[in-house]
Amino acid sequence: MVVDPIRDKNKIDALLMHLKDKSERDWLLAKFQLNTGLRISDVIKVRVQDLMTSYLSFKDDLVIQKKKIKLNNSLKKALNAYIEHNNLGQTFYIFQSRKGLNKPISVTQAYRILKATAVSLHIKNFGTHSLRKTWGYWTYKANRYNIGLIMYTFNHSSKKITLRYIGITQENKDELYSLVQF
Repeated sequence: MVVDPIRDKNKIDALLMHLKDKSERDWLLAKFQLNTGLRISDVIKVRVQDLMTSYLSFKDDLVIQKKKIKLNNSLKKALNAYIEHNNLGQTFYIFQSRKGLNKPISVTQAYRILKATAVSLHIKNFGTHSLRKTWGYWTYKANRYNIGLIMYTFNHSSKKITLRYIGITQENKDELYSLVQF
């Protein structure tokens, strides 16, 4: 199955809005992945203590598999409100399962939630990596096509792999030629 990034910002906004209307947890799950580019399997395992000190102030970095990740202000604000509203303690998972006390949702459940929303919004070729790819795609565009940083962040071995992963097409390559005109 082909899994693509979401290239339309309106569809990203619609996805987030739809999720927020249904569940704050599910909205935050998508927002977290869209703002960090992490794999869903890493996102679901995040606990409050991974993000915050015992005084409930944010740590400088989120460390996942020896990688340091800076959280942006938009994500910090959403996380802080969610943690406070749900009275989550240090050892609690952010994305708790509704089935058991202090267990994270499964990758399968996260997929079901996100996929159902994508289907209802007619977002095609959506899978668990779509939001990670979306982060890569929009970061690539925002940092002026610096694929090296994204390649490094995704731990890919070549630029070609990263470009294919984030869905850069010939159309996107052609766009580069229109940027500089003499």
